[in-house]
Amino acid sequence: MEIMSLINIALILSTAVLFVLAIELKNLIHASILLGTGSAVLACVFFIAGAPFAAVFELVVGAGLITVLFVSAISLTKPGGDGQ
Repeated sequence: MEIMSLINIALILSTAVLFVLAIELKNLIHASILLGTGSAVLACVFFIAGAPFAAVFELVVGAGLITVLFVSAISLTKPGGDGQ
């Protein structure tokens, strides 16, 4: 196999692992950071696949905006809150 196909496989596998870890984690801050990291790796996959506009959109919205919104919302909530 050539080196580019190995890089593609490694990027796709790391994206899947990061997203599964983000789903499985109990700590919401860590999960949102992993979600942003997975989106950044997915943007690299899009760029290598020849879709630079999709890569930029994924990087800005997925890795940037959504991660910042999640971290902000989590930091504004009180720990151990049960709706009271």
